Amino acid sequence: MSEADAVPGNREEIWLEKYRPERLADIVGHEAIVERLESYVERDDLPHLLFAGPAGVGKTTAAIAVARELYGEDWNEHFLELNASDERGIDVVRDRIKSFARTSFGGVDHRIIFLDEADALTSDAQSALRRTMEQFSNNVRFILSCNYSSQIIDPIQSRCAVFRFSPLSDAAVDEQIRRIAANEDIELTDDGVEALVYAADGDMRKAINGLQAAAVTGGVVDEDAVFEITSTARPEDIREMVTLALDGDFTAARSRLDDLITSEGIAGDDIVDQLHRSVWEFDLDDQAAVRLLDRIGEADYRITEGANERIQLEALLASLALEE
Repeated sequence: MSEADAVPGNREEIWLEKYRPERLADIVGHEAIVERLESYVERDDLPHLLFAGPAGVGKTTAAIAVARELYGEDWNEHFLELNASDERGIDVVRDRIKSFARTSFGGVDHRIIFLDEADALTSDAQSALRRTMEQFSNNVRFILSCNYSSQIIDPIQSRCAVFRFSPLSDAAVDEQIRRIAANEDIELTDDGVEALVYAADGDMRKAINGLQAAAVTGGVVDEDAVFEITSTARPEDIREMVTLALDGDFTAARSRLDDLITSEGIAGDDIVDQLHRSVWEFDLDDQAAVRLLDRIGEADYRITEGANERIQLEALLASLALEE
């Protein structure tokens, strides 16, 4: 460790990598998955694996931890990581994966190929991958990572042990960021922790990056610092905006929306996500909540397809204000 790395509160190192768990036992929030993976490692009987789940919940960390525990200090020599979203074509399957799989090696029974964002592979590339998995099954194990397992063809899924990673619990995120803050000698307030947990929404990567960004100035990491650096709207602001619309005051609700987009720089799709998370916090009956969810879904779809986010959000608020 360098002298700079040894200084408490050092801001130069990327904390996401510095505090990435190296052992399966250190992974938080996925105890059942960790237990099963540890059993594979203990028996040295690793099947092909498919990790499915949202971003920042530990899929890559689990894959690297498996390699570390199987191969020790030399794990890099027996572990190939590829990102399918960058290398989508069939050539990467035919060339890089096959080249690594054919390379001679000693001392281990098999090597690991970790294919991140495998759901970004084309159908042809996935078909080629399936054939490659069959061809090199004697000396290679594949770990595939994806956000949506439904985008992985059935022949690949049937060849893998499937692990579904859920968003991390608030308690798991809370525990980890408090541990990092203590280790880095950062003054972190309770409302700062709550803000980081809210902004992360189960994504540990987002929580750690938000903590490091908020701590750069060397000041206290509190609620204000977190919401400013993560470009996240305060939940009370979202509630106020929707409540004004539900009360029929469209002008005031639109003004609050304008503050969020223009003054605070919150992206439209982020506002939609926070609206969705807040639906059940309003005093709505089931029918009204269903209508609100339907309108949120419509706005989200249109924004995703390229529609103007301000117009779509204003239309959403207008529909709420006109509701009898």
